[in-house]
Amino acid sequence: MVKHRIYSVSVASVYPHYVAKAEKKGRTKAEVDEIMCWLTGHSARSLHDALEKGTSFEDFFAQAPAMNPSRSLITGTVCGVRVEAIEEPTMREIRYLDKLVDELAKGKAMEKILRR
Repeated sequence: MVKHRIYSVSVASVYPHYVAKAEKKGRTKAEVDEIMCWLTGHSARSLHDALEKGTSFEDFFAQAPAMNPSRSLITGTVCGVRVEAIEEPTMREIRYLDKLVDELAKGKAMEKILRR
């Protein structure tokens, strides 16, 4: 099976786009970081380190300290694809992150975004 090219893209190269999307809608970089830490179990420091190292999406999720078990509650569509229907695990994790950032940009309360 050929891997999708997004797997080799560095998270750091996409991160500014997540932040810009959130800030354009009045949200903050800190909220994007909180979402990423909630999803992956990273601390603020380890998230920063992963971004600094240029970690690929594949490695970012494979090496995540503790993927949040509540991420399976994330449902809906990203780019017309239902995230809960994505079978490939790494692609599902990437789409979970995309969906959370979308929810943030749409003004959803952080408590609901983080499935609390």
